[in-house]
Amino acid sequence: MARTANPDTPAGRKILEVAGVLFYERGIGAVGVDLIAEQAGTTKKTLYDRFGSKDALVAAYLERREERWEEFLEEWMRARGPKSGLDRVLAVLDAEEAWWAGSRRGCAFVNAHAELSEGDHPGRAVLREGKRRSRGKFVALLAEAGVPDAETLGARVHMVYEGAMVNLTVGGMAEAFDEAREAIRALVGEG
Repeated sequence: MARTANPDTPAGRKILEVAGVLFYERGIGAVGVDLIAEQAGTTKKTLYDRFGSKDALVAAYLERREERWEEFLEEWMRARGPKSGLDRVLAVLDAEEAWWAGSRRGCAFVNAHAELSEGDHPGRAVLREGKRRSRGKFVALLAEAGVPDAETLGARVHMVYEGAMVNLTVGGMAEAFDEAREAIRALVGEG
């Protein structure tokens, strides 16, 4: 993903790290730049020098979160994931459950979308790109598995996956990923 800011200094990286924790745990709107600068051990001037605005910092946080998820998923699939077939698609849900272990707030992108009401907020483009990439991952995995019409089916599998994440957190459905696995098997014709 293309960076919207340049945090490539120790202070910039610390600001991004602190902002990421605060935005995820407390919510974007509830966290001000004063708190971020204080907890990062820097000044608001440094924050603005590195990111330009809180909106750009939010976009950088979302970009970094997406990068971390993709790194986690890649490592998960390499270390624990099956090597081929539909099981690789289902392993994405296993990885998502592991990624969320101990989390109270669910999907950072869903949470951020609820808070970013402005259509031109730079974070919204990051959210759209992240969801596009997620959908593309399912399309690619289904194509690798030799599933006919992987494009259409990947879009449907992605919808099930997204629904499971929302139902787990918002709906409090502890079995959301298990139900999603069953739905995906049925969609692919192996249920």
